[in-house]
Amino acid sequence: MQNATAEALADLTSIEVFCAGRVVGTLARPSRDGITYFEYASEWLRDGFSISPYSLPLRPGVFRTEGAAPDELFGVFRDSLPDDWGRYVMDRRLEAEGIGAGRLTELSRLSLVGSAGLGVLEYGPRATLGQQGFAESSSLDFDRLSRECQRLIDDGHAEDLDSIYRYGSSSGGTWPKVMVNLDEEPWIVKFPTSLDGRDSGRAEYETMLLARECGIDIPEVRLLPSRSCAGFFATKRFDRRHDADGKHVKIHMASAAALLEVSPFDVVDYRDLMRLTAALTGSARDTEQLYRVMCFNVLIGNCDDHTRNFSYLYDEGQGIWRLSPAYDLTRDNGFLGKHATLVNGRAADIGVSDLVFVGTEGGVSAHACRAIAREMAARVAREG
Repeated sequence: MQNATAEALADLTSIEVFCAGRVVGTLARPSRDGITYFEYASEWLRDGFSISPYSLPLRPGVFRTEGAAPDELFGVFRDSLPDDWGRYVMDRRLEAEGIGAGRLTELSRLSLVGSAGLGVLEYGPRATLGQQGFAESSSLDFDRLSRECQRLIDDGHAEDLDSIYRYGSSSGGTWPKVMVNLDEEPWIVKFPTSLDGRDSGRAEYETMLLARECGIDIPEVRLLPSRSCAGFFATKRFDRRHDADGKHVKIHMASAAALLEVSPFDVVDYRDLMRLTAALTGSARDTEQLYRVMCFNVLIGNCDDHTRNFSYLYDEGQGIWRLSPAYDLTRDNGFLGKHATLVNGRAADIGVSDLVFVGTEGGVSAHACRAIAREMAARVAREG
């Protein structure tokens, strides 16, 4: 993968997309006010897979975003870009280099992400700003990094912007986090902000454990010790795994937002997610898992259940998609206590009948839906 200088970012009109060293295709946007195009490489057409089955089926020809995506990128590539926090960090680091963030296109930002994004997709030519890569947790002071993140939020600058950029510029989500290695395994560590309170990390950790007790698949989680708060919440990355030789390999991942070509702000119903899961995975277990997550979000009051908080993993060896482990399960009132994803058309005042109706859309029996909802409600109530 070739490198590009940071100064050349604004002039990028095309980039290559890679997967495990193989060229997937070319992404191009000849004009800032125009359309973005994507074409699979001929080699990928022979032995690759569709990176987004509904928008980018594996076939020859040029795909264009006009009429197919809400902005200048197909969803599967938007997934590679950082969310609010990572974008903010990237912009501050660009300013430190004297580069105005407004000059950059989304292709430029993908070039900055390079090989550091979520999932398997990588982008070149790769542009670099300072050092990139991961460090073992033993060499990091999370309390210091947390303070630096808060300083960046409060003042727009930090003494150690390089470290924040190195570990956090490609992360998703709204709040500060870093991607690090814990015991030689890739993890994501979240930091609280002054708005969250000292117990937010412990609260998320306990909520995730409660989700597991409710029969929901979650990644491995930890509560890391802290000198300044009740602990930092950490979750093991599920877009990485060990191969037969024990090496870490990346897994292709796509969010529901990407597959449906919607933004997290578009109105989507859990009925749509149930149908998507059933059609994409063909797995009764996965549709039941999604039903459990929906019930859990309603019962704990997690209104931040937008479409980027549901993802699917592609097993290239078996050629199948699977629902990913659940993540970002927190008690969040969202906007006026209304769910980002509707439940049978409702954003609030959701009843068991609504949950059951949506569950049956994915093929879960009404009897199973009612039993799961009752059992989960009792367990959540016991835990307070």
